[in-house]
Amino acid sequence: MTAPRVLFLGGTGTISSACSRRAVEQGLDLSVLNRGTTSVRSLPAEVRRLTGDVDDTSSIGDAIADEDFDVVVDWLAFIPEQVRARTDLLRGRVGQYVFISSASAYQTPPSRLPITESTPLRNPYWEYSRGKIACEDLLTALYREEGYPVTVVRPSHTYDETHVPLEGGWTAVDRMRRGEPVVVHGDGTSLWTLTHHTDFARDFVPLLGNPRTLGEAFHITSDDVLTWDQIARALGAAAGAEPHIVHVPSDAIAAADAHWGAALLGDKAHSAVFDNSKIRSLVPNRETPIRFEEGARQIVAWHDADPARRSVDERVDGIMSVLAQRFSG
Repeated sequence: MTAPRVLFLGGTGTISSACSRRAVEQGLDLSVLNRGTTSVRSLPAEVRRLTGDVDDTSSIGDAIADEDFDVVVDWLAFIPEQVRARTDLLRGRVGQYVFISSASAYQTPPSRLPITESTPLRNPYWEYSRGKIACEDLLTALYREEGYPVTVVRPSHTYDETHVPLEGGWTAVDRMRRGEPVVVHGDGTSLWTLTHHTDFARDFVPLLGNPRTLGEAFHITSDDVLTWDQIARALGAAAGAEPHIVHVPSDAIAAADAHWGAALLGDKAHSAVFDNSKIRSLVPNRETPIRFEEGARQIVAWHDADPARRSVDERVDGIMSVLAQRFSG
């Protein structure tokens, strides 16, 4: 039996790199199209590399020439114009177009938990999420009007060893080690779901080429749910430091820094717990997820392996200091 021919538009990001490895392990014939620039995340040797600019439709066309694919996964579409151009290019040449959306597209704040795939899509706070919703609206219309073979996947907060899931990245861990206070939004007790990128890949790859997914949307998240205080303390434990946590209202953070505030008010300030029944129906024997305590150890070990990785964002460092001083008890 011939292996399914799969094309990733992008393939070396936090999530897509793990999916590239998993796809090869599962015997898929994988091609990855990107600019070919150096990344901290390498591709398996079995991957066929295509060089092109994903933001330039003609460049994509030149790279794939007259080839057809069983599956195309679009990791790098954020606005409807990008989706329209790529679906037009691939019309009649793809058996399944997988759009990577975002769980932040769900109703924010959610009116009920857990979040399911039928939770309404509405996020008035974050432009990134509104762009993803608009892309989904376009794809839904394409499926309804012409049967375009669309599958939508909504990741939540997915990380790997390079990614510290706190604002400022390594800056927060550096502050812990220096004995400086670390800002956690709200009262630190809202619930959050962190998904290791290998766990995402495990559930994602079985969707590729599966006809039961056409016209459907799936979120893929871990069942590992923590409070934000627990996330900070797990990172501190991995770094050998006891974090001095200062709780700051999300509105106050947004007033101090618009970028940080948009990600909070549009996503992280609200509890996010997901019902994973739908993905379980297609991937019934899910492996035990990587708990964040283990993930935190991977994160710290990766950063400690090279001093160049332990960069501090001076802007976020300064904002944290100001907010911590203002809101310390």
